[in-house]
Amino acid sequence: MSEARPPLPPFTRETAARKVQAAEDAWNTRDPHKVALAYSEDSVWRNRDTFLTGRAAIVEFLTAKWAREHDYALRKDLWAHDGHRIAVRFQYESRDATGQCRRSYGNELWEFDERGLMTRREASIDDVPIDEADRRIHGPRPEAERGLSFPLE
Repeated sequence: MSEARPPLPPFTRETAARKVQAAEDAWNTRDPHKVALAYSEDSVWRNRDTFLTGRAAIVEFLTAKWAREHDYALRKDLWAHDGHRIAVRFQYESRDATGQCRRSYGNELWEFDERGLMTRREASIDDVPIDEADRRIHGPRPEAERGLSFPLE
């Protein structure tokens, strides 16, 4: 059995916000193996039009994602929480192999087990091409910006 990943449900506003920040921090490492540890062994995902089940599939998916999306940097904001569920809005920026920058906007629905592992993740994401000069997200969130909501545009 996997060890617990605090904070654990049921979530308060404070513990849900900590869970969201921990997810942002992990994803900004771009380390698929580290990120996958937050998910249950049988976690189910929908990411855009891709459906995955299990940690091995998550690692494979994230490895391919970050091979395509260079200079990836992410911001997540808590949207809502209830018991063992959290809703998140996020933005990330990256550059493809041709050098085209993109800002990706999305929403995620998360569901957790009693150990604080995510058992379900559903992500809806839209991409907008941007110029390099319009990038706003550069690396992990600075300490001074933690807890602040990220602007829509």
